[in-house]
Amino acid sequence: MRTICAVTGTRAEYGLLYPILKKIQASNALELQLIATTMHLSPEFGLTYKQIEADGFSIDDTIENLIASDSKKAMAKSTALATLLLSDSFERLKPDVVLLLGDRYETLAAATCALLMNIPIAHIHGGEITEGAVDEQIRHAITKMSYLHFTATNAYKERIIQMGESPQRVFCSGAPGIDNIIALELLERAELEAYLDWNFGDSSALLTYHSQTLHPVAIQNEMERIFQVLEASDLHVLFTYANSDAGGSTINRMIETFCHSNTTKYKVVKSLGQHRYLSAMHSVDLIIGNSSSGIIEAASFHKPVVNIGNRQLGRLQSGNVIDCETETLERAIHEARSEVFKLKCKTITNIYGQGNAAAFIVDVLEREPLDIVKKFVDRKSDI
Repeated sequence: MRTICAVTGTRAEYGLLYPILKKIQASNALELQLIATTMHLSPEFGLTYKQIEADGFSIDDTIENLIASDSKKAMAKSTALATLLLSDSFERLKPDVVLLLGDRYETLAAATCALLMNIPIAHIHGGEITEGAVDEQIRHAITKMSYLHFTATNAYKERIIQMGESPQRVFCSGAPGIDNIIALELLERAELEAYLDWNFGDSSALLTYHSQTLHPVAIQNEMERIFQVLEASDLHVLFTYANSDAGGSTINRMIETFCHSNTTKYKVVKSLGQHRYLSAMHSVDLIIGNSSSGIIEAASFHKPVVNIGNRQLGRLQSGNVIDCETETLERAIHEARSEVFKLKCKTITNIYGQGNAAAFIVDVLEREPLDIVKKFVDRKSDI
């Protein structure tokens, strides 16, 4: 059997990997190995490794690499520590393939380790552009380290081929996050309210805001402007925590303080988990922030999205997103809540797929030949 070692560092990325991991687990040709790193082992972010175990997975190794500091230096050190510790994990587990999703710094560490230890890498969600975050360069770097590529759209597939990767090893699978929307039985609003001990009210929003690591902004000023707009509205807002990027802890502390100011209107949860997060997305009237889920998954719910700032700049959209800065946030929310825009959202088709990505990816992992040697493929028009 071919052993597939998936490395996960955050609640969001694990949620996207979930349907793939389940199908690997059920495969007669594949054996699943799982390594939990970074935010999964942090009390600050909810010790989400427990959710992985509750979902029926065995964790083969845990990597405690998160440096408790809110700085870029800490991100670099966390990456270095993950690289150091993952080398021991890979040496012990001896996987045939390392499976990675996305573009975070611990994902870069896992890719670096696998590359230097001659382990083929299968990478999901490559070829995308997000100009406001360091994830942009990390994503493309992992692409060049990887042997198999699974993209969310054909445009992203073409971009990876443009980077010199063999077209025979680049597959357009669609986004695996859509699989969860199709497969999971989402919670009814009343069930979710009971879990949260909080009420969505007449109008509600789900808000996730991460730091813009390539476009530094005054985080405190940004958050204060967001809070001012929310206070002036009638929206009940459910917040989730920012990632463990530089500036993330500052964002989370400010959100906690803000939510304590009015516990009827505002609620913050460190980690909802994929099931409850998607259930919340289904229950609210509006998604606000700068998370990729607002661009990718929200379209399947036909929900209006207000995307703040440059973090997702360049990522393809399905027609349900209004881009704005914090200075124009109030106007953008007003437009997103208009009957005209809500009607438009009802008619869109999600460009990121229809919910069969996991089966496609696992089929390729079962049958595709593997190697560690790649040849750069020049595009004829470029030479």
